[in-house]
Amino acid sequence: MPAPVPDSTPEQAAGEQPATAPPATAPIDQVDDTVPTIRATVSEVNVVFTVTDKHNHYVKDLKENDFKILDNNQPPAQIRSFSSETNLPLQVGLLIDASNSIRERFKFEQDSAIEFLGQTIRPRSDSAFVIGFDESPEVTQDFTDDTEALSRGVRAMRPGGGTALYDAIYYASRDKLLKHTSKGATRRAIVLLSDGEDNQSHVTREEAIDMAQRAEVIIYTISTNITGSRGKGDKVLTRIADATGGCAFFPFQINDVANAFAEIQDELRSQYALSYKPADFKPDGQYHTIQIAAVTHKDMHVRSRRGYYAPSK
Repeated sequence: MPAPVPDSTPEQAAGEQPATAPPATAPIDQVDDTVPTIRATVSEVNVVFTVTDKHNHYVKDLKENDFKILDNNQPPAQIRSFSSETNLPLQVGLLIDASNSIRERFKFEQDSAIEFLGQTIRPRSDSAFVIGFDESPEVTQDFTDDTEALSRGVRAMRPGGGTALYDAIYYASRDKLLKHTSKGATRRAIVLLSDGEDNQSHVTREEAIDMAQRAEVIIYTISTNITGSRGKGDKVLTRIADATGGCAFFPFQINDVANAFAEIQDELRSQYALSYKPADFKPDGQYHTIQIAAVTHKDMHVRSRRGYYAPSK
């Protein structure tokens, strides 16, 4: 297992032509700043997290009292719920860099992505969508639990053009995951295949991360860099994964791409979720840090998103 990074649009029916995403490229000052940042109630925070031991194996049998939670360095007023996430429904966005920069391994990456979706998405429980991006994000398959339709969405992509990586994350988080309604609790994840380079986006990296945090999305990044050495783009992928509680993978050998997908699939079935009421909550739009530690077990590493934005009045 690779080491973890350090501490409402109508649905597109299967078979429809891919639709270019509505612009995720609006300047940040034009974005609706009343977008909900916390689900359930205005004073309840939901967070999904992963626990690994010193050998980097997933730990799945811990209880609520094994953890210490701090919100802006304060214990929460109340833990509302705690659960193991093995069976909680998933909403997954698969984002694939279709720019010229990843042409060499594109076919193999498509095959690995299709296998991942087929093994991860459970009918009548989970759902996923597929976005390819070069100069702009393009939805090639909207939310569905039909893995054949998802496969066609992946196959519909053709490499070419520049790279609007940050726009793709921003759009997938805001216009797909944040606006997609679901019954009951669910988890939201993005799996991103890219070299981390961006030369076309209208939003910045931090604006894209901010929107992912607002949507409570965990982002897993898989680097398509085949140079054998870490570059600027790999640092970007690490930053995106780290900020959202995900993990960055760097499969320099082509066969390792499938292994990275397998690790993500395993992690998605090995998580915990809790919701809590902050001790000093104010609807002021400010950023709150989240810290979770396994206090009753030595050598346990907890990985979660770093924080959230409270809603504004």
